[in-house]
Amino acid sequence: MADTDVIVIGAGLSGLATATELARRGRRVTLLDTEPEASLGGQAWWSFGGLFLVGSPEQRRLGVHDDANLALTDWLGSAQFAPGAERGEGPDRHGYAWAERFVEFASGPLRDWLHGMGVRWFPLVQWAERGGHLAGGHGNSVPRFHITWGTGPAILTPFVAAAHEANRAGTLRVLFRHRVVGLVTTDGAVTGVRVEVLTPDDAPRGTPSSRAVVREVELAADAVVIASGGIGANHDLVRACWPATAGQLPDAMLSGVPDSTDGELLARAVAAGADLVHSDRMWHYPEGIAMADPVWSHHGVRILPGPSSLWLDADGGRLPAPLFPGFDSLGALRHITGRGDSYSWFVLNRAIMEAEFALSGSDQNPDLTGKDVRLLLSRVLPRAVGPVARFAETSPDFVWAPTPRALAAGMNALTGEDRVDADALERLVALRDAQVSSGLGKDPQVVATARAREYLVDRAIRVSPPRPMTTPDDGPLLAVRLRVLTRKTLGGLHTDTDARVLRPDGSVLPGLYAVGEAAGFGGGGIHGERALEGTFLAGCLFTARAAAAALA
Repeated sequence: MADTDVIVIGAGLSGLATATELARRGRRVTLLDTEPEASLGGQAWWSFGGLFLVGSPEQRRLGVHDDANLALTDWLGSAQFAPGAERGEGPDRHGYAWAERFVEFASGPLRDWLHGMGVRWFPLVQWAERGGHLAGGHGNSVPRFHITWGTGPAILTPFVAAAHEANRAGTLRVLFRHRVVGLVTTDGAVTGVRVEVLTPDDAPRGTPSSRAVVREVELAADAVVIASGGIGANHDLVRACWPATAGQLPDAMLSGVPDSTDGELLARAVAAGADLVHSDRMWHYPEGIAMADPVWSHHGVRILPGPSSLWLDADGGRLPAPLFPGFDSLGALRHITGRGDSYSWFVLNRAIMEAEFALSGSDQNPDLTGKDVRLLLSRVLPRAVGPVARFAETSPDFVWAPTPRALAAGMNALTGEDRVDADALERLVALRDAQVSSGLGKDPQVVATARAREYLVDRAIRVSPPRPMTTPDDGPLLAVRLRVLTRKTLGGLHTDTDARVLRPDGSVLPGLYAVGEAAGFGGGGIHGERALEGTFLAGCLFTARAAAAALA
């Protein structure tokens, strides 16, 4: 006899949304999570809260013209799905089907649903993943990255409230410190889970918790939903899955996710008969810097750059167009790993840093997270503020110097390698400055930066006025050493459009569903090869609604 109607594994955003939607529809739900209650909400709590919205009121107020057709064109240009996907054929058929539905969801229903639950957005829509490729290639044609007012925690708030309400009503039971170590199958169907009940732990949010086992139990259900996330904290697995055609990830990387994002449950699902697809598709960032006070192992944070910094490889050479800051994250990462480099550099000056640098994450944006308007207004002041200012003052990865030649010496001193030639760096900066001074220029990065300032938001808070990098009043010069920061899994458990997990032969594995990152945000790979940003939290919500509807 079933202990509950549905077991949901993982109390992050996708798990919370699935569980609360099911409870709202009258199903009895048990929500399991390995971590203590302090980590309720998982990775979403730490996020910047960005959502991919299409044709929104926020866009229209800024004069941005967007619609579902343009968004889908951008999506497909970035995804580069295998031929036949649009006809329901081939390895990307389910990812394509999910992508079409998601773009429609992002074109109205997503915002309306969240707005009805009290979620609001910062009015200045950001332009992430600009692409810089030809029409039909990767990138967002227009700004679509809507920052939630209150960042990631504010997206979680209505679902946490709904979980408490469902718990009081008796339709939702939440069990922390319950680690799923296996799926129970009966006559070929998933009918429950094997669980290690772990010792209580007061570990603060995001910190590693004990894995000491108190006892083992089995729980039975009519259906099981996997919402356990990806593999970002398991660096050995990340390196093993990285495609050989893109070189090799470095031995030392930073983590943008807590230690519990280890991918273990994906392996448990495969052992039960599930199909895991597109494991070599991942979304990691090349712009990572280490946290001075880490919460989890190898804790790093991503610099969110404007487009003005020069991006150099470990030898001091510019990355090729269009691999400019903020344009093509995965393209830049693959270029770096393809060279065998473990780091790269931003080269800029103090004024560009103050205008263009931001950091990702709720904890790095206390103004937006705390909904503090007075603190937010300090962003327009001519100086770095908050976490960016602290990194600039204390991080060993920030190298300051008065001249390009002195900067090259500082870069080499930091790495202990004599790889950046002072003459070459001086000439590179001089060539860039000559392009800017011309007022027009042929350098594609200089042209793209000037064009970006035609957008009101970029001109106001994101893109520095074009001036020579060696302008005395804008100095000193700055080089920032960037490391690989692991984040997201784009592949995952293969699902149909009802979120049902499939077997390797394409048949349904009865009783098993997957949502969020564990499902590649839908179909085992809704993004294909590349993402457009703002689609991860939104993908968690979209897959949760689909699974709940199928199970209602």
